[in-house]
Amino acid sequence: MRRHTGGIEGEAGQRENPGRKGRVRQGLDSELDRLDGAPYGRYKGLVGAWELPGGWTLEVVRGQADPFAPPARAALHVPGERAGFPRELWDSPVRRRALAGYLMWRAAQDAASEPACQVDSGGQEVLDRSSCVIGAVDGSVTLRLGVALPGHHRRIDGRSARRLLCRGLPQLAERALCHTALDPAEVADFVATVEDSVALRSALPGLGLVAFVADGALLPRRTGADDRPARGAGLVPFRAPDELRVTVRLPHAGPVTGMGVPEGVTLIVGGGFHGKSTLLRALETGMWDHVPGDGRERVVSRSDTVKIRAEDGRRVERVDVHAFVDHLPGGTGTTDFSTPNASGSTSQAASLCEAVESGARVLLIDEDTAATNLMIRDARMQALVAKEREPLTPLVDSVRSLHRDHGVSTVLVMGGSGDYLEVADRVVMMDAYRPYDVTERAREVAAVPTGRLAEAESFPGVVPRRPDPSCLDATVRGRTRIRARGTDHLVFGEHDVDLRAVEQLADAPHVTGVGLAMELLVRHGHLDGRRSLAEALDLLDQELTGPPDSVAALLSVHDDDFAVPRRYEVAAALNRLRALKVFR
Repeated sequence: MRRHTGGIEGEAGQRENPGRKGRVRQGLDSELDRLDGAPYGRYKGLVGAWELPGGWTLEVVRGQADPFAPPARAALHVPGERAGFPRELWDSPVRRRALAGYLMWRAAQDAASEPACQVDSGGQEVLDRSSCVIGAVDGSVTLRLGVALPGHHRRIDGRSARRLLCRGLPQLAERALCHTALDPAEVADFVATVEDSVALRSALPGLGLVAFVADGALLPRRTGADDRPARGAGLVPFRAPDELRVTVRLPHAGPVTGMGVPEGVTLIVGGGFHGKSTLLRALETGMWDHVPGDGRERVVSRSDTVKIRAEDGRRVERVDVHAFVDHLPGGTGTTDFSTPNASGSTSQAASLCEAVESGARVLLIDEDTAATNLMIRDARMQALVAKEREPLTPLVDSVRSLHRDHGVSTVLVMGGSGDYLEVADRVVMMDAYRPYDVTERAREVAAVPTGRLAEAESFPGVVPRRPDPSCLDATVRGRTRIRARGTDHLVFGEHDVDLRAVEQLADAPHVTGVGLAMELLVRHGHLDGRRSLAEALDLLDQELTGPPDSVAALLSVHDDDFAVPRRYEVAAALNRLRALKVFR
């Protein structure tokens, strides 16, 4: 199965109907025979809906200009009675997303033997994706895919196209999109796994938790580029320490026991290579549901969790960072701070304030990717460099206020600074991938004075900003241009948005979804120069969670492979757009 980086290029302001367009035509096989040997560009005449043998409908959404152009875009529609899935597998948004996740995976497996077909099946996460949608009314199935139409040089190969479209795609639908062809127990287990994950995440606020890691979870991954579970004797199943053990009853699995990460300030400590960052990485992806067999099916974080890191060189536009950066040399103010080239410390300060502005209520920070001078200034450095000559105020002095005054919890991986022991509500030590609650011992250690003085009393909060919609222009020479380059970059119009530090993006279609959401904010007037960013994101959330499904709103911008993003990744991309202008 071929996968592409994802992206769109179309007429500015183009809006596409994700359903069938106009009447359903018959005789696709005859039409392809007639086109055999014709100039390749005449494939564009196939755009529209066609009836296929077996009760399927093939909709050609976009044609293909030539054999070397991006594949044609098609949608295979399977009526609910033909798909035959029991109502209990699709009678809620969560179940529809789970069933779609299973079907796109099966379709991608089936399409692997046909290199002309491209099905986005995602990875270990079960996200709302455009590639497969289940109808809320009748349980119908729509599979969207890329199809490289056959040709000889620049002439249509009608016979091969007939085999592909009129025989290959119906066979794919028969094998991968119909309940009778699938393992019923496997389908039901997939849906139940996702539903349990959602129920577990929904229970966190009522339990006073920001995250949960079930006993038996397998956290290590194979490599940094392979998110599947690691293999080998060194893979240690997770087991919660007694002091943090919590039991939650789930709809399908029943009582599940594991480690609850409480609200407030939680410190993860331990020696190098003992699993600190591995645990944080699991929490970082815990706002997504995972496929059965991933090892993290019952590892969940609250949906408003955001990972923060330092990011040398990023642009910052009118962010109030004075809680962390003040009295710069030369008298530059920091209550309305902008720079085209932020340092590690100022970028991290800005990212933290932007995350809180966008609505994040749980922050994850790993010292390995943080700016040391924004995290801590110890007693010896305080003695050497007077506070009046140091513009930075470290996070250690405001992290408790973030929770006490603003309801923002923080989970930090810390292996090099004991000063955080004084401000932590809970300390978890990882030892050979086993967690231990060492809070009481940490308090004993912290009781020994170091001579360090607190440099701040509180976090003052964030100042709302109002983005100028005129700066969000995704058009190039009259055509909309939104394209993902892996997970690191989003091409938005003439701008290349650097997303390397936005670590909670799953894949390239996820990045495409971010770009489409940015475009939607402008097209639907949510960003109008008067609303704050948070208010505009609230309206975006309403669109992405409203009927008929979360995919439909972004399909109205363009039909392509994408995964529906959270508001936090949309805000992060918007803040990294170098053309961004905001009002205060």
